[in-house]
Amino acid sequence: MNRFDTALGWTTRGRPLRALLCAIALFVFAGPFLLVLSGAFDDHGQSTRLSFWPNELTWANFTVAGDRGIWSYLGHSLVIVGGGLLLQIAVSVFAAYAIARRRFRGQAVVMLAILLTMMLPEEVIAIPLSLVIGDLPGLGLSLKGSALGVILPVGIWGFSILVMSEFMKEIPDEIIEAAKLDGVGELRMLWRIVLPLSRSALGVITVFGFIMIWDQYLLPLIVAENQSDYTITVALALMRVDNVVGPGAVLAGSVVALVPSLIVYLLLQRSLVRGITAGATKG
Repeated sequence: MNRFDTALGWTTRGRPLRALLCAIALFVFAGPFLLVLSGAFDDHGQSTRLSFWPNELTWANFTVAGDRGIWSYLGHSLVIVGGGLLLQIAVSVFAAYAIARRRFRGQAVVMLAILLTMMLPEEVIAIPLSLVIGDLPGLGLSLKGSALGVILPVGIWGFSILVMSEFMKEIPDEIIEAAKLDGVGELRMLWRIVLPLSRSALGVITVFGFIMIWDQYLLPLIVAENQSDYTITVALALMRVDNVVGPGAVLAGSVVALVPSLIVYLLLQRSLVRGITAGATKG
């Protein structure tokens, strides 16, 4: 038995039960993915019957999805998620550093405001957000129909700030004080000392931040002025209600939408696991 088995109280007699639970979990989580993958490559693209293996492999569903502009929507989504994620990480790092390593008046109010942004559902702020995006206060500019209209609202996310600040609080004060005695400035300390020690947290907020931005549906719909402004998630919903497009093309578009998330997860899997396990150990 390994340490994982010991921690959960598993014994050798419990292995059949563990194998059964793992099989059920695998079926629940991997089953829908396999159905989508099979339907995307099935030549019976107009059929609503799904199976775990396609009747005959074909690329025709991807061709139909491409004719509906799925690659253009994918490119637009990548621009938004790239810009939004960079902005979100930068804001989270600087905000978390200020919260974790500095004491200032009103710090509790700032934390409360960050928590409030996580508690408000999108539907509640949809109309006010639409008005602000249509006429930026003080500037009189409209971000309707631009990628910036989606990037700016997702640039601040309370979850990322909280995760980063909790990790930065765990950095020993002795390291920070020693750096200060060596004359290290704030920006250099953040870049050369704090961020390298918070790489696991950076992996966590990168993966979750990517998924949060990639899955946005209501915000791109609010910002869009015409169909070419849609992201791939909105485009998939549009394809689903199109009577001309069959289920096979919709599933092919879903596979295209899944690939970037899988790539990001696989690239940052080790950092994500280290970050989550480190947080669980500290908790």
